[in-house]
Amino acid sequence: MVYAVDFDGTLCVDKYPEIGPPRYDIINFIKRRRADGDKVILWTCRSGPFLEAALAWCVRHGLEFDAVNDNLADNVACHNNNSRKVCADYYIDDRSVHADDVARILRQTG
Repeated sequence: MVYAVDFDGTLCVDKYPEIGPPRYDIINFIKRRRADGDKVILWTCRSGPFLEAALAWCVRHGLEFDAVNDNLADNVACHNNNSRKVCADYYIDDRSVHADDVARILRQTG
């Protein structure tokens, strides 16, 4: 499996541009997934020095990633294209809504 995980509000409490306190539940989940052989992509809007600070923070918390704001090399090779959309099986983000939940809400509201 491939997991794309956000940084602000997900791996840490959202204090952007600062870095908030760690969310150990998510950090430990991501560590377990990688230990079990899954791939993890850091998927964040941070860039430049803000991304560098986030990556250093992740290293201090024992997090490693197979890609950062990019698709896995296997995916690029498979499709002969590096789409702007990061391809993953699961997206972990504090601002996400699952498509099935949207469909259920639409059915309920008519």
